[in-house]
Amino acid sequence: MTSALATVDAVYRSESRRVLATLIRLLGDFDIAEEALHEAFAAAVEQWPHEGVPANPRAWLVSTGRFKAIDRIRRRAKFDVSLEDVVEQVESIPDPTPEADNEGVEDDRLRLIFTCCHPALAPDAQVALTLREVCGMTTEEIARAYLTSPATVAQRIVRAKAKIRDARIPYEVPGRTELPERLESVLRAIYLVFNEGYLATSGESLTRHDLSGEAIRLGRLLVELLPEPEAVGLLALMLLQESRRAARSTEDGELVLLGDQDRTLWNHEQISDGTTLVEGALRTGGAGPYAIQAAIAALHAAAPNAEATDWPQIVALYDVLLAIEPSPVIELNRAVAVAMRDGPAVGLTLVDALLARGDLADYRLAHAARADLCRRIGRADDARSAYRRALELTQQASERRFIERRLAELG
Repeated sequence: MTSALATVDAVYRSESRRVLATLIRLLGDFDIAEEALHEAFAAAVEQWPHEGVPANPRAWLVSTGRFKAIDRIRRRAKFDVSLEDVVEQVESIPDPTPEADNEGVEDDRLRLIFTCCHPALAPDAQVALTLREVCGMTTEEIARAYLTSPATVAQRIVRAKAKIRDARIPYEVPGRTELPERLESVLRAIYLVFNEGYLATSGESLTRHDLSGEAIRLGRLLVELLPEPEAVGLLALMLLQESRRAARSTEDGELVLLGDQDRTLWNHEQISDGTTLVEGALRTGGAGPYAIQAAIAALHAAAPNAEATDWPQIVALYDVLLAIEPSPVIELNRAVAVAMRDGPAVGLTLVDALLARGDLADYRLAHAARADLCRRIGRADDARSAYRRALELTQQASERRFIERRLAELG
């Protein structure tokens, strides 16, 4: 019995999201599919210890979940005649064979990702729904990750599901003509998850490995199911950035800037994988923003030390990136790279022009960049003023301590 229960637990951890994706396709409703998933595993806990583990556990769970859902809908239909059509529709769905389950499960997972990230949904709802349905995170876990309440996360998920239902958003991978727009939503949602894990916007911890790890897992899944160049580029970018995790903070959680990091702590397996992926994405031609950013990250990773960084090539890549995706944040990153290539005074001129436009007036990293450039050219008063503004805008504890140390050094 203990062995069978351990198998149920292992199957839940490895297969539950695949089973859910197929049940959503068969049943056409997120909530009904989730109820069916839990009932199917409850049945497995009850039956497998006595009847043995089936040869194809996933197919057994899908079949059991479907029948449990039909029974539940039948019971509800006795009190709600509006469900009669639903009963007829669900009963008409054939019980999937093990062969069909094995062949279609990955397509079901891809459909689920695209449904959760449909552009009709708000970006925060896309992220919450993806973490809940594709990754299996609880509302409490998502709330802790984004420093909000479980009730707020639950409301986002409920609204997203209602939108999918009421707008009749199809549970499908879009056709080639729709794919660019729809893929962009998927990639953006995954990258939002990664960014919050790579550099938490607030809280005590600089990073959240659970979130960046989930984003990379999603990126790998997407590349496996849909190896489009930008999906490959995003996975490469996440791997290359994640490779620096161990060196980005001290043992007691203090921030370490890129130029000061111990590069022997970088994860060279992730660097190798990310570099190979971005080279492949660039060879396809017409590389998009994620692939270009990954190429920039690869140049940082290739430098044996900060002084050896190929800043001219990085500036050139930022020029390409700006041409295809104009953005004040990208302009800021380019300005910092120019400062490393041509000197801090040249970079400061660019940063000041950006801030004068007002686009980044409330962006903490713009003021932190200005402060650092002013510090490097000896403008102590301007540096102090910029650091104080950055401190006002910073909620992340380790970033705040770093800025406070810089201010103390300036006296």
